[in-house]
Amino acid sequence: MTRSDIGTIAPAGLRIAVLGGNPAELPGEGRPGIGAYRLTARAGGAYLFVGVRGTPAPSAGRLPDLSLQPGDICFYDANHPPLLDFPEHCRLKVFLVPCEELGLEDGSDDLRRVVANPVSRSSRLGTLLSPFLSELADTAVSAISTEPPVGEMLARNAVNLLAMLAAEQLGRTRSGTPGAGPTDTPVGRSPLMARVLRYIDEHLADADLSPEVIAGAHHISVRYLHRLFQDDGTSVGRWVQRRRLEECRRDLVLGVRNRRTIASVAGRWGFLSATHFSRVFRAAYGMSPSEWRDSAGQGPTGGRGTPLHHR
Repeated sequence: MTRSDIGTIAPAGLRIAVLGGNPAELPGEGRPGIGAYRLTARAGGAYLFVGVRGTPAPSAGRLPDLSLQPGDICFYDANHPPLLDFPEHCRLKVFLVPCEELGLEDGSDDLRRVVANPVSRSSRLGTLLSPFLSELADTAVSAISTEPPVGEMLARNAVNLLAMLAAEQLGRTRSGTPGAGPTDTPVGRSPLMARVLRYIDEHLADADLSPEVIAGAHHISVRYLHRLFQDDGTSVGRWVQRRRLEECRRDLVLGVRNRRTIASVAGRWGFLSATHFSRVFRAAYGMSPSEWRDSAGQGPTGGRGTPLHHR
């Protein structure tokens, strides 16, 4: 097995390892033990892994064995890495990232959800991110020793994209895709709440989506709708805004490729004011939409993506 590895890149706390030959195990703080789940691949090629560091073990229950294809992106717990069953002539490109940088909460089931749902290379997000992250891993390994500022910039880009990827996976499992458990949504403990959340997701683009509209569609009072959300420590408005922001954050990355403006992304997901959108986006993610878009749009060589502006 051949290996190229770089140390932690501050301030992102990212470590990148590229493993070649016949990889025996994934890097991390722990080693595969009895009862570890297994990752299987039958084709040679490059595979992408995100090792989540500094997080507790997933909740009780053995994770299912997973089969991967070249280019797939797979999260794993760096404290409890899985067993590998890979053929020769594989390359593993591994991003080791602190859990807080990915927005994964200590003690929650979030890690288990993202681990159990690899991102297929052929999926919408995988098609965009897999080749980018693959090239970024190779570039960062060589750049960090010769051009530290470039390596740091690449690390920031990688962490931003991986955080978006984790949020996307959590959003999908919470919406009821395969792999979601009975409590995968904040208020997913009743069939009514599951229908409400599904309705919200299906109508996020409607600017007039409101508690009154949501309650009327489900033949319940607005007061009862608010109580359903309050029982789980959130509100209808906060939930709708959070889901809209998640979709906007993803589309801003896609917009680098298709020249979509920030204002058009905001409008697409129900934000009537670009100024309001920018304010709530910064409050949620600690950066403006343009900063997020520009950071995600910087290619592995450090060049800027196509500039987009508010209209």
